[in-house]
Amino acid sequence: MITIENVGHRFTSERRGETVALQDVNLTINKNEFITIIGPSGCGKTTLMRAVGGLVVPTEGTVAIDGQRVTGPHQQSAIVFQNFALLPWETVINNVAFGLELKGISKSERLERAKSYIDKVGLAGFEDKYPRELSGGMQQRVGLARALSVQTPILLMDEPFGALDQQTRRYMQEELLDIWQQDQRTVIFVTHDMEEAVLLGDRVVLMSARPGKIEEVIDVNLPRPRNAEAAEHSPELLEVKDYLWRRLRDMHQQVPA
Repeated sequence: MITIENVGHRFTSERRGETVALQDVNLTINKNEFITIIGPSGCGKTTLMRAVGGLVVPTEGTVAIDGQRVTGPHQQSAIVFQNFALLPWETVINNVAFGLELKGISKSERLERAKSYIDKVGLAGFEDKYPRELSGGMQQRVGLARALSVQTPILLMDEPFGALDQQTRRYMQEELLDIWQQDQRTVIFVTHDMEEAVLLGDRVVLMSARPGKIEEVIDVNLPRPRNAEAAEHSPELLEVKDYLWRRLRDMHQQVPA
């Protein structure tokens, strides 16, 4: 279980002075729950996700995993970034095995596990290719396989499909849903896409404009396992998506020009 209590965070720079990114954020995330986070640009979504991963230590409040306070980077979570963050000089299999190497896992075991997750994300046969030889969608699948292969109980995803075309994005959403269904773990997924937030999440966390606060947590009652094509025509998805749009539009109109 992830417990976020009274979390606030401030950035300070010489040029901009102090910026309040998060303020009084409280949220409990259950084991194996899929949480999506959406809100206006700059509202602190990524900062909150990074605080769970220990990449940001909040200036106020606490983040805890199973009762243990997060005070820095830890081995409970893995992160999938939007920009893929692959090593260009390494092959697909070595990119996927990289996190396992850092954990001190033997070469034979890490290559075997990497191959298993490459197969899971649909890249069998591409083990010896380099990132430059892959499409954007394929590179993102490599990033997903790398995060999954370390088998952490928490997966943090920072707009991982944001740079993909619509067709590839839909494919990756379905791929992620299938893998999560088989390989249950807690997921925190940051997105700007309202449909994506509803399609993937058990709950959608709606954040306010900066300073980021949790405006509302919305239950998504779409049955699992989910199929993206079927879900997009679901009255439940359309209703929640429309509600999110109205809330986000109202927030935008309230921001001073």
